[in-house]
Amino acid sequence: MTDSPIQELVLKVHSLCNLACDHCYVYEHADQSWRSRPALISEKTVKQAARRLAEYAVAEGLDSVSVILHGGEPLLIGPARLRQICAELDRMLSPITELDLRIHSNGVLLRKQHLEIFAEFGVKVGISLDGDRAANDRHRVYRKGRSSYNDVLRAVDILRLPEYQHLFLGLLCTVDVANDPVVVHDALTALGPPRIDYLLPHSTWDHPPPAHGRGTPYADWLLKAFDRWEEQGRPMAVRTFASVLSTLRGGPSLTEAWGLAPSALAVVETDGTFEQADSLKTAYDGAAGTGYDIFRHGFEEFLEHPGVQARRKGIAGISDACHRCPVVESCGGGLYAHRYSTARGFDNPSVFCADLRAFVEGVAERTTERTLVPATTDHDELRAAHVELNRTLLARMNASLAGHPDWEAAWQLLLRLDSDEKADAHIDAILTHPYLRRTLHHPQEGLAHLPHIMAAATAAAIRSGVEATLTWEHPTADVYLPTLGTVRLPHAGRVGFTMTADGFQASAVQENGPSVPTTSWRPLTALELAGRSPILIDDSDPCRDCFPAPTTAPLSPGDLARFRKRLRAAYEAMSECTPDGRVVVDAVVTTITPLVPTSGLCLGAHGLGALGVAVDFDPERFVRELPLLGRRSRLAALREVADLNVVGSSARHMFDTANEEIGAAATASPGPVRSAALQRARQALDQLDALDDAQLTENGTYALEELRGEWRRIHG
Repeated sequence: MTDSPIQELVLKVHSLCNLACDHCYVYEHADQSWRSRPALISEKTVKQAARRLAEYAVAEGLDSVSVILHGGEPLLIGPARLRQICAELDRMLSPITELDLRIHSNGVLLRKQHLEIFAEFGVKVGISLDGDRAANDRHRVYRKGRSSYNDVLRAVDILRLPEYQHLFLGLLCTVDVANDPVVVHDALTALGPPRIDYLLPHSTWDHPPPAHGRGTPYADWLLKAFDRWEEQGRPMAVRTFASVLSTLRGGPSLTEAWGLAPSALAVVETDGTFEQADSLKTAYDGAAGTGYDIFRHGFEEFLEHPGVQARRKGIAGISDACHRCPVVESCGGGLYAHRYSTARGFDNPSVFCADLRAFVEGVAERTTERTLVPATTDHDELRAAHVELNRTLLARMNASLAGHPDWEAAWQLLLRLDSDEKADAHIDAILTHPYLRRTLHHPQEGLAHLPHIMAAATAAAIRSGVEATLTWEHPTADVYLPTLGTVRLPHAGRVGFTMTADGFQASAVQENGPSVPTTSWRPLTALELAGRSPILIDDSDPCRDCFPAPTTAPLSPGDLARFRKRLRAAYEAMSECTPDGRVVVDAVVTTITPLVPTSGLCLGAHGLGALGVAVDFDPERFVRELPLLGRRSRLAALREVADLNVVGSSARHMFDTANEEIGAAATASPGPVRSAALQRARQALDQLDALDDAQLTENGTYALEELRGEWRRIHG
């Protein structure tokens, strides 16, 4: 098993192209290996690639794999062969793992005939388009110079038809600083894509990009597009922007071109050759090669190739200059191919280094909120801010699901509940359930998450005691209702819930015949404690697996009773904690999920309030660690709704250190351990004090003074 397996295969099905784009890395850059390869992939090669990937998925236990049909121009292979390829991949992989099939095309050949095939196999379509007609035709033309613009727009128009729009993956645009960024962005957004991806033109230190060395033209271009995106209200995802926004706040990179995540991609050419990322073709002839092929080698061997390993080292694989850079967590040294020079190989910063830094810092400055917010000063306001954040995320999810008949009924129900002051509190109870956040964070995947959102709307209605009926397609026989419990139906498929003031009825809806009612109902239980709201014990939510340790299966009645009894004893022992410690814990822990034995205590990765606790936890350790986890959770929750410092700055680490060490000192007895923790905290606080005033926001200044006050109280 590898720590980071290959999960994405780029399968080259045709090595030729019907356009003559002068910025293409396949035909116009250093590597010209396409000339010696067959134009079309053979049936034998497709079968072997599918077989190798299936074997690898089984060996690694992969939950999903992505296969991207690529070229050249993959549509040149023709509809019949495309269908055969999709069918073979589906036959080999779907019984083993979830198959995410995609195709990347210039779009000029795309017709309804292709989309009928793609609809059959769920193939998502990405289209290359560089903006308006003038911008696109600067590079993306036919061999005799004729415009490709109208042909691409025809493809996009077909993809936007109601019967095919679920297949539309998005638009990819290569940046040219000669084009107006606002005009380009407006032209792309006018087409209503679900996602846009801005790509820097493939370049190296030997062959730098246009305007290189004259300021930061690519950062300036991207920032103008970013500003326009912000003005529009972020109407769709822009992967470049989303990745930087994520990494600036400590989240993952969303693209190989930005951030330090290891590459999870392999390429198989039309002749079955294993290659590394296509972008390496811009470095030198043979840079992407491995000497391996799918007939003699598997993905495990490909993964061990020195070139592949070099691209998977993360922060250990970047240059010394990058290690010293304050934005390295966001830019990650840039795309690996863009670091190349003949003199030093890939041991360089990106040729776009100045632009990457300027863009990251520009986004950080633009997205830092400096004004003091109530969530910083009050625990109740912090929880209210998270409810409001989830309401915003729910509204975005609604935008992505608009028009779906099942969801329209649920949305109208939620609006009705929202207008009722009594029912409004029940919506908030659902929206504060920590595991719902994980779903709401992905509005672009609304259809995939529709069953979970429908169940959440149903739970809100049940809690409110209103009369309503909701139906939807559910992938399993178990329907989990957030904060309430699990309904078990006879089979997966269409389900129906009828809510009344007295409760609800659930049934499996049959196309021909009577509906089949609920088979069983397993409610969740709560830990009732004097002087505070009950703590939900949730061992059933399908999205609860957001902890560093595995969760248990739903507990048996006996195990659940023992777990609850153990928790009660531990909380009663908390009476010896300081009042401040109890306040913090009570404010941030709303839901406890049992974890497998020996895994201790840990916080969930999504949403405020989730605490994972091993079924065999040590009560003394619980009492000792819970206040510190509460502090950590509060700080993480605060950062989701307020900026303490300019996003991405080193102040983040200083706040973390001060918060942790003060928490450790607060729970330690007087003596060397407490003194050492106080000393480390003092150093972090002094470092925060020494920062330029522009680095801390009003929220950060308030938090710093709060930490200073805690330090003084403990120090005496």
